[in-house]
Amino acid sequence: MKLLDCTLRDGGYYTLWDFPSQVVSAYIEAMNKLPIDYLEVGYRNNPSKEYLGEFGYSPVSTLRRLRKDCCKKIVVMLNEKSTRLEDLDNLLKPIQGLVDMVRIAIDPKNFDRALVLAKEVKKQGFEVGFNTMYMSKWNEYEGFLDKLRQLDQVVDLFCMVDSFGGVTPTDVRSLFEVVKQKTTVPIGFHGHNNMQLGLINTLTAIECGADYVDATILGMGRGAGNLNMELLLTYLNKGGFPVDFNVLGEVITAFHTLYENYRWGTNLPYMISGANSLPQKEVMEWVSNRTYSFNSIVRALDNKKNNQKDNARYPLFKAHSAERVLIVGGGNSCLVHQQAVKQFAALIPSMPLIFVTSRYAALYNDLSNPKYYCLVGNEAKRLSRNVSEKDFNGVCLLAPYPRRMGTEVPPYAERLTYELDNITFTQSYLDSCTTLALQAAIAMVAKEVNIIGYDGYKGEVLSEKEMELTNENKTLFEAFKDAQGVELRSLTPSLYKSLKVESIYQFL
Repeated sequence: MKLLDCTLRDGGYYTLWDFPSQVVSAYIEAMNKLPIDYLEVGYRNNPSKEYLGEFGYSPVSTLRRLRKDCCKKIVVMLNEKSTRLEDLDNLLKPIQGLVDMVRIAIDPKNFDRALVLAKEVKKQGFEVGFNTMYMSKWNEYEGFLDKLRQLDQVVDLFCMVDSFGGVTPTDVRSLFEVVKQKTTVPIGFHGHNNMQLGLINTLTAIECGADYVDATILGMGRGAGNLNMELLLTYLNKGGFPVDFNVLGEVITAFHTLYENYRWGTNLPYMISGANSLPQKEVMEWVSNRTYSFNSIVRALDNKKNNQKDNARYPLFKAHSAERVLIVGGGNSCLVHQQAVKQFAALIPSMPLIFVTSRYAALYNDLSNPKYYCLVGNEAKRLSRNVSEKDFNGVCLLAPYPRRMGTEVPPYAERLTYELDNITFTQSYLDSCTTLALQAAIAMVAKEVNIIGYDGYKGEVLSEKEMELTNENKTLFEAFKDAQGVELRSLTPSLYKSLKVESIYQFL
């Protein structure tokens, strides 16, 4: 049995395939001393419009450096869906002699096309691996398993990939037996850890006679991640497999900072997606998004599982006209200037208050102004925490149907909840509470749009989330102004240059 470590390739989904040079050096040094046979170091890709780092392209210079430093067999991966026969000369000829195996990531529905690709890769002198995805759904691909007979004499490895992280040991055994009956090609297993079955599934594959198994350092890999290589080696060591644990500890330490930054691993959304064979790409985006609560992610997954667009519909919002509105954000200025805001709002009792977030909504419960609460992501939970059923005297607003993350509304607000018909001023950030608030102002035909609580972030260095939110708000403010010809006026201090800042105190 061969061990294949694919940390740099699969772990790249978190780092965009950029790894600090000292981490890569520590990794190669450790792999040279550990009983691991193959290192899958990255992809070979055609040029892409999205950013892919060093190991997303695995340039010749990088592979040459690794080949010089590494005594193990080196593997790169091609993604079949974005690779054609005519691309192979450009992708593979420059790396002949530097790479030992090329694995091809394959959707079973494209098996025939992948087989043509594999034959040409083989002609170029590489070992060839078929990484066949979506293992838990193979039985849904009519005729796919019978096609495995065509692999003999073409590929050197047929790897069973549990893409969704949801197969069980029983599944592994039954599929392994079927595959063995269809082909004489060596068989591998690549498990994901959504249901924390990576180890038992891999051990089951070994018991069934697997020729190759995959794992990664600290389980680093797409979505919920993979089987931890250190766990597999520790288990195998019990049976006499030689492992230098000092070396293993050093490489774990080298990757620890990355783990602290990205925190890969399973959680409830990944568990649900694994159990129901739902795509990992979206779940990974949702889990890393600052807006989405676990509840909203689970709801979206439940909708997918049930093949429904959204779990609820509400009447369309029919706005009353308002000459002026006040949009309330979540910045600290709402708290600092609350008395001034309340005085200002009391002077214009017909002016609607549109709460982008309910963070400070309780401060203004005693105002008689019409109140609108924008619900996206975890805002329904926040509204429930901050505004009790007794104090609720407003209207909840939802994005147009269907909503990406499904729908959650506090039970006490069900009868007073409406969805917007459409978003007219932008096509960006459609699931942003700020988008809903600005669209509500449009629906009210407001000629004066006042804003509080959009403070912006001070400091020369912003966190990634602060930068994302800053760019989001800037984009939406400018799109609103361009579409409506109405200038947005901040009545509390703001660092957003897109807003016209005027002190609230001059109106009291």
